[in-house]
Amino acid sequence: MAEAKRIDGKAFADGLVVRITLAVADLQARHGLKPGLAVVIVGEDPASQIYVRNKGERTLAAGMRSDTHRLSAETAQDQLLDLIADLNADPGIHGILVQLPLPDHIDSAAVLGAIDPDKDVDGFHVVNAGRLAVGLPGLVPCTPLGSVMLLKDQLGDLTGRTAVIVGRSNIVGKPMAQLLLAESCTVTVAHSRTRDLPALTRTADILVAAVGRPEMIRGDWIKPGATVIDVGINRVPSADPEKAAQGKTRVVGDVAFAEAVEVAGAITPVPGGVGPMTIACLLLNTYTAACRAGGLDPALPDA
Repeated sequence: MAEAKRIDGKAFADGLVVRITLAVADLQARHGLKPGLAVVIVGEDPASQIYVRNKGERTLAAGMRSDTHRLSAETAQDQLLDLIADLNADPGIHGILVQLPLPDHIDSAAVLGAIDPDKDVDGFHVVNAGRLAVGLPGLVPCTPLGSVMLLKDQLGDLTGRTAVIVGRSNIVGKPMAQLLLAESCTVTVAHSRTRDLPALTRTADILVAAVGRPEMIRGDWIKPGATVIDVGINRVPSADPEKAAQGKTRVVGDVAFAEAVEVAGAITPVPGGVGPMTIACLLLNTYTAACRAGGLDPALPDA
């Protein structure tokens, strides 16, 4: 059997961003509407600082307004909630993203719940989760949204396919299940307490790994020819013993890629698979929110 096709998430994301950028320019030219994204970061977490900087740069490059609010780690929860209230009321801001994790003294659920659902470009608000569950228009979490785009690009119509999702988080697993149900897949959500998980994953035409455990899904857990979406991003010691001894690391997914590529029909690599889709879909959600705020159709121009 030939090796699995590598699903190039970066190439797809780059094409999507081009379409979003053209749509943003058209929106501003025809309607005087410029999508605006506000990103709020509390504290000095190095990884979060990098993520926030990248988001700001990509937002500006797409022709959107980008506001970044950097708050100290000592910021009181009430101060953060006041800022969110101001952003909710700002007509020039269509998307609000609060970078996680937040400091321990701040209740993340209360903060995320304070964001206007129509500006919740992360798609984490309970109202958007409810909208997704019952099939109403809302804002969908970026990683599952991008994953479904990759699946449809690879497979076309998903109707009737058997999908198994390993992981039941509110950020990926649960919304992924709702999206695949909407595509008329037969969906099973598995997790750490699932009995005989390998036997279940071998039934999947579509296998989504979103469990946060490095290389947990082995090659013999995969149905031959299946399409595998690996959402995991895990840092593990370098494969080179000398580099590992120096503390060097490498990034791997939740799937044992070297094994899986021998069995699957198509698979997202890590890095370069799902990751690039997440920021592209953040831009898409911001554009969508701006269009809806203006009473306009958010459909993108064709590729």
